[in-house]
Amino acid sequence: MRVALDTNVLAYAEGVNGIERRDVAIDLIGRLPAGSIVLPVQVLGELFNVLVRKAGRTRVQAREALLRWSDTFPALETSPEVMAIAVDLAADHQMGIWDSVVLAAAAKARCRLLLSGDLQDGFTWHGVTVANPFAADRHTLLRAITE
Repeated sequence: MRVALDTNVLAYAEGVNGIERRDVAIDLIGRLPAGSIVLPVQVLGELFNVLVRKAGRTRVQAREALLRWSDTFPALETSPEVMAIAVDLAADHQMGIWDSVVLAAAAKARCRLLLSGDLQDGFTWHGVTVANPFAADRHTLLRAITE
């Protein structure tokens, strides 16, 4: 099962929003099956901004973090097709365009899960189910692959 990670999962793993969230995110990533994780390119760009603007890291430090993540997990590109699908998704479901890009990239890559603390837990679109890994009661699909 392929699993895409949203920006907040990586940001938490980088220590943004505290040690407790960091530990949960790192533990979660470590429990996912080897080879299952992919990163939409949009997520990497958003992470760069979060690390610089919110976490106060230098641009060089943010770049190093992005390189570590992209060396560890394959990236999903944002193609013109993904953008066209994302625009429809944003219009049809009243989602933000960048969240739609992340979800569309995950769907194009045939992911089964998109782990996100920001999107609606349980929302399913084109075979991708959003699961909030920080919820007290984790989605059934997420529990199935991490326990």
